[in-house]
Amino acid sequence: RGTALTAGAHAASSVVKRVVRRPRPAHVEPLVGTVGRHSFPSSHATSAAAAAVAFGALGARAVPPLAAAVCVSRLVAGVHYPSDVAAGAVLGALTARLGARWMTGGTA
Repeated sequence: RGTALTAGAHAASSVVKRVVRRPRPAHVEPLVGTVGRHSFPSSHATSAAAAAVAFGALGARAVPPLAAAVCVSRLVAGVHYPSDVAAGAVLGALTARLGARWMTGGTA
């Protein structure tokens, strides 16, 4: 269920990214390659935050710090603006939060 919520958040991010179509930062040389040209929201941040919320609900305490590291890495790599990462993290957390009851075995 946690994996499904994380994948759902990633899918939501991909839809928003195709609608917004914000280009990646051009003022820095990226440290990593990217699949697409669009940066808003960060799908890595979305997936990481969704995993932090979903698996955190099950007591996985290591996941939130790892998710924060993923978010920071997207800025350090030069492939996102801070607002891309923040929006992705919010989208992921909200998506996973909507499925929290389902995640813990309750009915959605």
